[in-house]
Amino acid sequence: MTMETTVGRNDVQILRPRKLQPLTAFRAFRKLIRDKEDTAQVFRIMEALTGRSASRGYGRMLGTVEGGRQAFLRDELAHRLDDPAWLARFAPGTVGAAYRGFREARGFTADGLAETAREVAPEIDALHPLAWYSRRLRDVHDIWHVLTGYGTDALGEACVVSFSYGQTHNLGFGFIGWGAAREIQREARSIPARRAAFQAWRNGRHARWLPGLDYEALFAEPLETARARLRIRPPTVYAAVPEAERLALKLRG
Repeated sequence: MTMETTVGRNDVQILRPRKLQPLTAFRAFRKLIRDKEDTAQVFRIMEALTGRSASRGYGRMLGTVEGGRQAFLRDELAHRLDDPAWLARFAPGTVGAAYRGFREARGFTADGLAETAREVAPEIDALHPLAWYSRRLRDVHDIWHVLTGYGTDALGEACVVSFSYGQTHNLGFGFIGWGAAREIQREARSIPARRAAFQAWRNGRHARWLPGLDYEALFAEPLETARARLRIRPPTVYAAVPEAERLALKLRG
């Protein structure tokens, strides 16, 4: 499925900022809690609560030299991330190697996530700057897992989207992060889920702005060097929770 055949020229009107739909987001969240594998509900929540955050984020990209260059190039990260030859270029210890190991261990693909997004919002494939920016945020999600050190267990997912809220101010990320942390706290009171999510949000606010980075250059950089340069603080609250307890959560992703 190509971007040209998925969305017509007139369809870019649906990319305009929409009114927030909290009830839609709440219903989708309840479905997500009942079936943690129903990833489509994540995109429904994001659609319901994105508001003007995408246009503001794209404007922020244009306000920086590197962000403006990336916007001009309009590189599609999903194409690179699903290219095994491209990923094989990165030496051990680099961000690229860590990402390669992350996805191989879990069987993830960027295109698989993209297909789910298309089911909910076909306009994401439009040949439009805001659609490109939205695709970029979708495709960097797993890279941010690697950069932040949060795993794909339920607590890790709650934290990485909370970090993303700190970066993007997209209410969808904040809603999912806080809602998931609340559900985890209900299930296991001993796990400081709210505190971990709050720390992740603060870490996202403290870090350099990540959407506008040159990700090809970043992948060649040593992981620890990149974390220091980007001011990404360690996830101490999350890391203090024993892995066995995190993996025992029913909300495990």
